[in-house]
Amino acid sequence: MILAIKYLSAAGFGAKLLGVFGNGMVQSFINARTLNPADMKKPKLAAEIAKQLRRFHHVEIPGSKEPQLWVDIFKFFEKASSLRFEAPDMQRRYETISFKEVHEEVTQLKELTDRLNAPVVFSHNDLLSGNLMLDDEHDNLYFIDFEYGSYSYRGYDIGNHFNEYAGYECDYSLYPSKDEQFHFFRHYLKPEKPYEVPEKDLKALYIETNTFMLASHLYWALWALIQAKMSAIDFDYLGYFFLRYNQYKKEKQMCLHNLTYQSKKA
Repeated sequence: MILAIKYLSAAGFGAKLLGVFGNGMVQSFINARTLNPADMKKPKLAAEIAKQLRRFHHVEIPGSKEPQLWVDIFKFFEKASSLRFEAPDMQRRYETISFKEVHEEVTQLKELTDRLNAPVVFSHNDLLSGNLMLDDEHDNLYFIDFEYGSYSYRGYDIGNHFNEYAGYECDYSLYPSKDEQFHFFRHYLKPEKPYEVPEKDLKALYIETNTFMLASHLYWALWALIQAKMSAIDFDYLGYFFLRYNQYKKEKQMCLHNLTYQSKKA
């Protein structure tokens, strides 16, 4: 990740990398405030995030460019499906999960996303409000915290970001509307002339993003199960699994409808 930070810093992302030593590094101080979830919905900021994300996706990081998303999800599944909890109540909740069903969902969704031929880019993969900073005085926006950065699918990075509109309370009614998404897409696809983006390009990215949005729910749901076993943080990770997995199932039908519609129009 230090190698990635070197290239991202050179491209103007995050704090400036001042030096590297042993297992650590020295970076500059960013004089800015962390965004809150409501900020991301503001049209001006959404447009700026979209522009910056486009630039981020064009940074070339040396090494393998194979997308890691499904590799990681299947690894998470293997670990998450073979846990055992010491606390009886946690074990009982864990045993209500049908891992046969989860595996089928993961496999089917991978097949769906494979049909989209989405571009593979170096992705942030965790673009929540806490990883966005704004210098209000100079109107400068910063991406920070590249811990989950890897080559992945463009639609996943955007869909994962949209899921973060729900904020820390996970209120998914705040997920951006189609119009709000199109506003973001215009500034992502053509920052200099956003209102010249063809409608067909907006619709295609809408389908791509909202299909990969489902993968975001599966990724963090399975991640949460592992954290429920491994993390010392006082947080209901097991409950978070059910929250994200249930939201995945709720959103799935809308996604399938959109894919079916796209296929008929093709």
